[in-house]
Amino acid sequence: MLRAAFLDGVRTGLDLVTVESSLAFLDRDRSADGLQDPTAAALTLAEYLASIIGASALAILHYGSRAQGRVVRPDSAFDFFILVDRYGPAYRALATAVGARSRPRLAVALAWILPPNVVSVRQQGSFGEREAKCVIISKRHFQRECSTRARDQFVRGRLSQHIVRAWTRDAASAEEVGRWVREARDSSFDWLQAFLPAVFDVDQYCRSLLAVSIAHEIRLEARDHAETLFAAQRDTLRELYGPVLNRLAARGVLERDGEKYVQRHLPGALTRLRVHTRLRISKWRTTLRLLKHPFLYDGWLDYLLRKIERSTGEKIELTDRERRRPLIFLWPRAWRHLRRRPQLRR
Repeated sequence: MLRAAFLDGVRTGLDLVTVESSLAFLDRDRSADGLQDPTAAALTLAEYLASIIGASALAILHYGSRAQGRVVRPDSAFDFFILVDRYGPAYRALATAVGARSRPRLAVALAWILPPNVVSVRQQGSFGEREAKCVIISKRHFQRECSTRARDQFVRGRLSQHIVRAWTRDAASAEEVGRWVREARDSSFDWLQAFLPAVFDVDQYCRSLLAVSIAHEIRLEARDHAETLFAAQRDTLRELYGPVLNRLAARGVLERDGEKYVQRHLPGALTRLRVHTRLRISKWRTTLRLLKHPFLYDGWLDYLLRKIERSTGEKIELTDRERRRPLIFLWPRAWRHLRRRPQLRR
């Protein structure tokens, strides 16, 4: 089993290296794709996840608030993409490690109907307990969702931000995954141009990218969450999307005017309709994925309550009946919360 580690055990500007018995190193400049080094906690958890998924594991990417270095509560989960060769072996290995809750047959079926699935894995140690929220996705589906053939924004919206490569099977896998992530970011203009002004700079591009992604998902955070994300990732996003815009200018899609970029051809009515339609479909698909959580995500109800409290400051106390039969009795409360969630407040 190959694993990711630091050359000297501490965070430096060096790339993480892939360690095999021969200690073959992979050194490269991370500024090219924004795939930063993991913290010690994320690295340990990623290695644990790779060990229980087994030979099917291809790469593990760390994203979300912990990856971005934002202030989080001690009980906040670590967010990971786990790329696998095939769903069947991955879910069977997971079931062997964490128990029948993972329901491998159901998980594989749902992964093909509406990929990807999200599952919870917990690691115990001297540090206590760490929870990993794992988006398990096949190599085939990940590659498609990073391209212009993506079915929705779930994967591209998360990859457009600060991402940490926490583990890879080997150097070839690291390069392959990095190429797909860059493709996702390079194609962002295709779905973002309809929301951009005729003239914009890198910061406006990044702010629009975050705002559009968030607006087309049901979120628990406040309407200004995009600004919070931008403030936490400003330097990384500038490094990522400055080159993206420069490449668009080199291709003649944009025109460079100092620090500004000018759209040479503004999107027409049909382009706007196409983009808005695809994003509306994306929102429906992302919402439907939430319905899989009760069947696949261990402790989904407590996770949801913590998420609501962390995002809104509102502590929700469930009745005994709601806890025993949430899929039956929790709907009225869930509907009321969705209708008055902070995302909709002006």
